[in-house]
Amino acid sequence: MIEVTNGRYRCCDGMTRRSVLKAGFLAFGGLSVVDLLRIESRARLEGKSPADLSVILIWQGGGPSHLDMWDLKPNAPSEFRGTFNPIASNVAGFEVGEHMPRIARVCDKLSVIRSATHPDAGHESATHFLLTGYPPTNDIPANEAPSYGSIVGKEMGARKPGLPPYVAVPRAPRSSAAAYLGVEHNPFEIMGDPNNEGFRVRNLVPPHEISLERLGGRRELLSRFDTIRRDADATGAIEGMDKFSHKVFEMTTSPAVRDAFDLSKEDPRMRDRYGRHTWGQSTLLARRLVESGVRFVTVDTGGWDTHGDNFEGLKRNNLPKFDQSFSALIDDLDQRGRLESTLVLVWGEFGRTPRINQTAGRDHWPNVFSVVMAGGGIKRGVVVGSSDARAEFPKDRPISPQDILATMYRKLGIDVEKSYVNEADRPVQILNQGKPIDEIS
Repeated sequence: MIEVTNGRYRCCDGMTRRSVLKAGFLAFGGLSVVDLLRIESRARLEGKSPADLSVILIWQGGGPSHLDMWDLKPNAPSEFRGTFNPIASNVAGFEVGEHMPRIARVCDKLSVIRSATHPDAGHESATHFLLTGYPPTNDIPANEAPSYGSIVGKEMGARKPGLPPYVAVPRAPRSSAAAYLGVEHNPFEIMGDPNNEGFRVRNLVPPHEISLERLGGRRELLSRFDTIRRDADATGAIEGMDKFSHKVFEMTTSPAVRDAFDLSKEDPRMRDRYGRHTWGQSTLLARRLVESGVRFVTVDTGGWDTHGDNFEGLKRNNLPKFDQSFSALIDDLDQRGRLESTLVLVWGEFGRTPRINQTAGRDHWPNVFSVVMAGGGIKRGVVVGSSDARAEFPKDRPISPQDILATMYRKLGIDVEKSYVNEADRPVQILNQGKPIDEIS
């Protein structure tokens, strides 16, 4: 059976975040097609030229602590403020946590929203909300609505032919699939660690013993096999595979596609600059992919669920890696002249509790948290909204997740009032709530 995975990371309940779609056996001669259902078909643009704009989503699954990164409260009581000190950024009057010194030097290229808010404190349901723009109807949803990565891929397609419009590095978080848009609009997952020596993307290089001629023969056999089953298929999965199965073979035999995913072609000094760790090399790969023509890349950096030992965990692991990789991305895009054509969005499903718990950790807190946007025409050096004295609630200018997404869609030129038909044969808008944030757009 083919398992189409949709992300995994561990959060406080101990569950592994993973969803599986079984789609039947379709492997021949050693060529796996596990990733077949994740390749985007290029959207038809009805005669309109797509904008030269891409998106990189840095997804901080688990919920990053806003109080220890973007919204420190040094004057709050000790049980709230924590152990980190604020440091000045290069934006007048704006401070960040002391363990983000590199980011402090690129804040003039960012817009930081410090009054984001929503009511959902559950990992699964809040993730669904922030990755789709729709609150789920179940506590543990199964992608009831399409992710905005899938929507952007469907509406705009890849910027260059032959590349998947939507890629997840190293894997896709839960709720980042296409739902009723169809499996052909799921993310293409690389399913490997870009920091590993000898890293390669599964299925982009045929096995050594398989020549391109033999590969072509297996492609014909696969086509005939699918034809036998197509009439009996009631789910649409086979039809979806037919639409893009030839893309798999195009990608497998395309030097340009293989080059886009090949980090060994980067200068070792650039790889060092991003950081020789999974987050750093994943972020560098994201930059390489959008530069090559991929429309939307999600970089999954799970592990922000800091119920215990919040400060030591952030200080020793999360913040140094994030500080290095994110600042390198912003500087690199800017120096290459691609920051204005690459919209970068950084957030997780919520923030952390202002009050520190008994295990020196912070718990789930959706009532107020911080979101960062940059590039793609987003204004630079702007701070929107504020939280109250203990970072418990918005003090002014509350911003909803839908407002963030409305801002992104505006920049991409996507009409949020456009509807798709869901499984119940009802029209559902791309986004049914939210207004673009005028201060940054």
